[in-house]
Amino acid sequence: MDAQNAKVLTPQKDLWREIKRHFSVYALLVIPLVYYTVIKYGPIVNGQIAFKSFTPLNGVWGSKWVGLHNFTDFFQSFYFTELLRNTVLYSLAKLVVSVPLSIILAVTLYECTHDILRRVVQTLAYLPHFLSWVIMYGILLALLAPGDGMVNDIIKFCGGTPVGFLTDTKSFPVIVVLSDAWKEMGWAAIVFIAALMAIDPSLFEAAMVEGATAVQRVWYITLPSIKPVIVTVVLLKLGTILNAGFNQMFMLYSVPVYSVADIIDTWVYRQGLLEFQFALATAVGIFKGVFGMILVALSNWVVKKFTESSLY
Repeated sequence: MDAQNAKVLTPQKDLWREIKRHFSVYALLVIPLVYYTVIKYGPIVNGQIAFKSFTPLNGVWGSKWVGLHNFTDFFQSFYFTELLRNTVLYSLAKLVVSVPLSIILAVTLYECTHDILRRVVQTLAYLPHFLSWVIMYGILLALLAPGDGMVNDIIKFCGGTPVGFLTDTKSFPVIVVLSDAWKEMGWAAIVFIAALMAIDPSLFEAAMVEGATAVQRVWYITLPSIKPVIVTVVLLKLGTILNAGFNQMFMLYSVPVYSVADIIDTWVYRQGLLEFQFALATAVGIFKGVFGMILVALSNWVVKKFTESSLY
């Protein structure tokens, strides 16, 4: 009996021995585990208020259960179709514009042979990511203001009429998509640059010996080699398709462009925080999470069925 117990406990002893041997490595896991437990997984318990008529006085557990009432209120809202349309279109437009630009920037930096030029471009491309949307709004206002904006000064100098880019329903979506690409393009390119660094240089050398041009090397070697990374990035972005960029939209939008600028997150901000409808805001958050999860699973299944690359 003792021999059997010894055999059963041996794997446990081996595990603890390994943990003690590499204690410093395992200790590094404490911070991310605590972070995700407290910040990410802990609040999930309070997600139940999405199914309740929540009031702060009654608390999470004492509020009355109302089932799917908060969800139906959101789906039957007069603005639901408009909010969903704006959110999805902005997310898709940013995906279609930002990802190709990030790939082009990454490939360009990778192919650049002038170290100083490459470092300068890298710095200028990465810098906007570290600026808040408050600062970005100030820059855009200095460029696009109808009165004394730099762009409108050029338009007036050429004999044209000033354009209110940030208050015009036709130009506002374009400004949103392009400003997001400008701010995040350099940072997103880091992932693709890392993938490019893993390509075997002998492939390019063999292609050059065979007389392949720079464009042909990019098309037949570079892009196919980083295709799995591109697929992964696209699938992950599809999972957040209902996150069209609250910080950006909150800073840029105004009453004249509500019809094309109001997204789910800005509506939730007004209803959840300003109107104190916390249960409704939580219900919308759960809807976004479930929708994103389904979309990632479905997209991954389609990609896996027709290509050799997938997220899992």
